Amino acid sequence: MTQIDYYFATLSPYCYLAGTRLEEVAQKHGATINYKPFDIIAGFARTGGTPPGDRHPSRIEYRAQELPRQARKLGMPFNLKPAHWPTNGAPAAYAFIAAQNAGGGDLGKLAHAITRSVWADERDIAEDAVIRDCLEEAGFDAGLADSGLLEGAETYARNLEEAVEAGAFGAPFYVVGDARFWGQDRIGDLDLHLQGKL
Repeated sequence: MTQIDYYFATLSPYCYLAGTRLEEVAQKHGATINYKPFDIIAGFARTGGTPPGDRHPSRIEYRAQELPRQARKLGMPFNLKPAHWPTNGAPAAYAFIAAQNAGGGDLGKLAHAITRSVWADERDIAEDAVIRDCLEEAGFDAGLADSGLLEGAETYARNLEEAVEAGAFGAPFYVVGDARFWGQDRIGDLDLHLQGKL
């Protein structure tokens, strides 16, 4: 069975815009998804990237046009300047990892609920109540927000190392064997790759 390694960031607007299209593609091809939440800011530092606020004004201005444009194209609500960004994305990542280990819910729905909370719902994903709501929405026990924190931190750090090793320098980033796809706008290319057309 084909495995897709999915490197994502709980704070990434582009991961939010990916919605659940990755899950649809994986289901179509009978592929499994190995979710790997990682620290995107640390990833930028390790791979030659620049955090959004430190970028050249031309890049900041383009991002300000491109994100709402992509959201409109996808028919998704979007706030370019959410009330709780930046925030600490690690607690939500730790809860995601706990849910991944526990099983019983929908990880794709959970990833989307977390990112949607930031970019559409004006909620702070560093808060336990928000994380608990996301877990419940995706069919997981809300108590996972308080469990496995050490293991979550260790996995989160390991995912960063694996991302760098796999050549992932942004999020969302999809890896299938030696093939790499960066960005929510490359899910179609991933689909074609899994069809053997790319």
